[in-house]
Formats: sequence, C-alpha cells, structure tokens
Amino acid sequence: MDIVLEGFDRFLFDYPYAKLLPSPTAYGSPDAGFNATSSSKEVPKAFPVNNGWTYQPASDLIQFGASKWAYESQWTRDNIYRQALSLYIITWIFGLVIYFFCAGLSYLFVFDKATFNHPKYLKNQIRLEIRQTMISLPIMAIFTVPFFLLEIRGYSKLYDTTADGPGMWYDIAQFPIFICFTDFFIYWIHRYLHHPLIYKKLHKPHHKWIMPTPFASHAFHPLDGWAQSVPYHVFPLILPLQKWAYVLLFVFINVWTVLIHDGEYVAESPIINGAACHTMHHLYFNYNYGQFTTLWDRLGGSYRKPNDELFRKELKMSGFVWAKQSKEMEEIVKAVEGEDDRTYLPDTKKTK
Repeated sequence: MDIVLEGFDRFLFDYPYAKLLPSPTAYGSPDAGFNATSSSKEVPKAFPVNNGWTYQPASDLIQFGASKWAYESQWTRDNIYRQALSLYIITWIFGLVIYFFCAGLSYLFVFDKATFNHPKYLKNQIRLEIRQTMISLPIMAIFTVPFFLLEIRGYSKLYDTTADGPGMWYDIAQFPIFICFTDFFIYWIHRYLHHPLIYKKLHKPHHKWIMPTPFASHAFHPLDGWAQSVPYHVFPLILPLQKWAYVLLFVFINVWTVLIHDGEYVAESPIINGAACHTMHHLYFNYNYGQFTTLWDRLGGSYRKPNDELFRKELKMSGFVWAKQSKEMEEIVKAVEGEDDRTYLPDTKKTK
C-alpha cells in the first residue's frame, strides 16, 4: 500500500496538505533546492529542504517522486496522522471507484436483465444495494486503515524486488499461496457469520439479496464486509508478498467479488466457486461459503452443486425453475430467519 500512497501523495495530496498545514520551517523561494533545469521541479532523492523530510521511494521498480509541495507541509509524508487520513480517503473513495466501475460494467454487459422478473427480486433492489454499499464502505475503511498503517510503517513482510524476497520461485508461488490462505480463512469466517447468534445482526443484510445484481457485491453490513476482508490484510503481516503483487491482488479481489454476483454462470467447474456456486448460497443460505474454490465446502460438508438448469439458457430464466427455487428458498428462510421481511416486486412486473 505504500506504493499506492506515494502515487496519491505525488499527484493529489501533497498540494492540499502544504496549503492547509504549511510548514513553519519553510524558507527561501518556492523553488529553493530544486534542479533549475528540471521543468517538472522534481526534488533529487535524499535532498532535505524546508520541512526536513527526505524522499525515499516506496519501490525501486516504479517511482512517483516528490514535487516541491511535499516539502512544504508540517505534516510530512511519514507523519502517522497524515498517513492515516490519506489511507482512509484512498480506501473509501478508491473502493467506491472500483465498485461502481466494475459493477457498472458487469451490469451493462454481463448481468441478465431478465432477473428483474424473478419472484424473489426485491422492490428497488439496485438502489438498496448501492445504498447499503455507500453506508458500509466508509465504516469498513475505518477498520481497514490500521492494517495499511502497519504495512507502510514497516511491520509487514511486503518486499519490493526479487532480491528482497525469498526468491524467484516465490514471485510465482505467492499467488496460489495467497489464494489458498485467504480461501481457507474466509470460508470459516463466512460460515460462522451464519451462526444463529451472529447471522441476523451482521450477515443478514447481505442475504437480503436473494437474486443479487453486481451492485450487491459490496452491499454488506460494515463489520461483516470487514471481517471477510481480514485474511487479505493479515497475509502480508505474516507471509512474504511482493508489493506490486499485493496491489494486483487487491484489485483482483474486488473484481472477483463483483464476478460472483453477476449471475453469469460460465464456470461449470467442480473446483471454482464462481457465480453459480454463489447464487446457490444466496438462494439456499447454508451452502457454498467459499470465496475462490469449493475445497473447504467439500471438506466441511457444506458444498451444494449448482443446479444444472443454471447453465442452460432456456431453463435458467423459466417460470418453472423460478417457482421451484422460490419454494425451496422460502422453506429455508423460515428455518434460518423466521418471518421473511423482504419486499418483493409484484408478480405483474414486466421487463423493460
């Protein structure tokens, strides 16, 4: 995350911090100590001016540098309060950008709008999904920032180049290791969120969506969404992870979360816990808790093979299949939640 923070500092945060919290030790002309031949006014590495802070790149692979404004704030880039505030803004706003970008593309080009006619599709569902996400993300960001602070302040095992890590073999192995690690822990976290003492308080808001759209991907109770993200943040605290791989995996996780809610059942695989498996989870609640694979559901006795009709276009959206799904779902809701307090669309709804 230090790489991301450096990029945001360079192109977004340095200027407002310098203007809102100017350094009392600033001296000389605005360009003092800068290379007069450089049109970008970049400060040479390790050249202390103004507030005494020294630029040290977060990565030797790609460097964003520091403009003059980085040296003119009393909150230097390594100030923990500035880092916490900046990371909070990045986590919240960048999370929203990824959410709307990925979910929006999926909704436009992948999601089957015939789902609107499903008897378990809720009234104003997309608006409710977005509203839940907008409420949850800023709160989730509060609990996520401490992990990012630990990372950028040197308490993680993140490394920059191959020479800094276990070796070239690990540059490749880190990806399946990360997937296996997070898949295992998310399975158990997700499963315990279905415990009767926890489900109604934390996890039920996400199960409000029986037939989710891509906009349901991040529509959690904030503590629920945060709890399921903890394995992602714990991994680099205890196991090595290359910095750019970390950024890539962070984006991948958000994209994957959208993909398993898009209703496009292309992965008819006994191994991958794709959209079909996750649809079974939303319909029938107590199955398919896994994030990436079906391994732990199979070992834990919670795997439910996706219905064959999900992979057959002519049956997937048929009234007969929907009626069958609804009947089974209603029986499970009685056992899990008691009275169903959802508000569904009227049966007379037509596809626009």
